[in-house]
Amino acid sequence: MIKDLFHTKKPTLSFEVFPPKKDSDFHTAYDTLDALSRLNPDFISVTYGAGGSKSKKTLEIASYIQNTLHIEALAHLTCVGSQKEDILSIAGQLEEHHISQVLALRGDRPKDMSDEQFASREFSYASDLIAFLKKETNLQCAGACYPEKHFECFSRETDLANLKLKQEAGAVFFISQLFFDNDFFYDFMERAEKKGINIPICAGIMPVTTANQLGTTVSLSGSSIPKAFSDMVATYGENPEDMRKAGIDYAIRQILDLKANGVSGIHLYTMNKSKMAAEIVKNII
Repeated sequence: MIKDLFHTKKPTLSFEVFPPKKDSDFHTAYDTLDALSRLNPDFISVTYGAGGSKSKKTLEIASYIQNTLHIEALAHLTCVGSQKEDILSIAGQLEEHHISQVLALRGDRPKDMSDEQFASREFSYASDLIAFLKKETNLQCAGACYPEKHFECFSRETDLANLKLKQEAGAVFFISQLFFDNDFFYDFMERAEKKGINIPICAGIMPVTTANQLGTTVSLSGSSIPKAFSDMVATYGENPEDMRKAGIDYAIRQILDLKANGVSGIHLYTMNKSKMAAEIVKNII
């Protein structure tokens, strides 16, 4: 089990991948997974579409990781648009494929979900999903955490209180949202410890290798952009190859600093780019 790895290895190394949008691209996804497996990650997480739109693809990818590559798979599971019977059905499918660990998330509100449906949803928060899975299934749950607080939360203290609820509900470790300033993460870890949050926390790192990532993935995360990062984009953003090298170097320096400060784990948001992941791993081990 993933939670046991934190007692034997520090830091753990893990990757996030996402299922392809088109079934015809699955062969490429498997090639990516094969390449990532050669980097010897401790586990690989697989993202999940809002409202369950990609749940079958998540299952297929996670099953390949667990049963063919023999690497611990962590399947993302969201609940914002789900009923209890939906969650139990998915949990049953996961267990049939020998997948016993999930990253339990509320998930983004689907665009077609009305205000009334959102207000009356069966699972209000990820902590509700974690408690339900702990009671009704044999799945072990990880949870998400936010070094700079969740963008919907009005204060860092409230965000930490919500994180504590996830731990109390049964989460066995956390994976952080991406961040670009390690000081935010260290401050968050200090505050979490004072709050009584004592399960392992993996630092989520996303290499930014193209300038347009700032307008898509990064902006959606709500993460702050430090001056060193914005200067990097301003300097290299119009040269794709230089930007790629600079983004990888920035992530490497982040990770080396995190390792030097004793983090429990490094979780690399690979964006399904195995070559990029290999370049980073080569420089951090």
